[in-house]
Amino acid sequence: MGIVNIEDELHEQLRRASRASCRSINGQAAFWIRIGMLCELNPGLSFQELAARELKAAGVAAPDLAA
Repeated sequence: MGIVNIEDELHEQLRRASRASCRSINGQAAFWIRIGMLCELNPGLSFQELAARELKAAGVAAPDLAA
């Protein structure tokens, strides 16, 4: 594990987002990094499509709310 230096303002946004998302600061940073990587590797997919794909790969099945 290494240390990543980020701007103070970005760290403040990270801290606030982690509180709103009920994640640790490190967990929020890892989430943002993973989503950013997935967006770069899959530019044709929306955030919702990426999130659904990751949840499905993890074995999470959400009920269909459209029914």
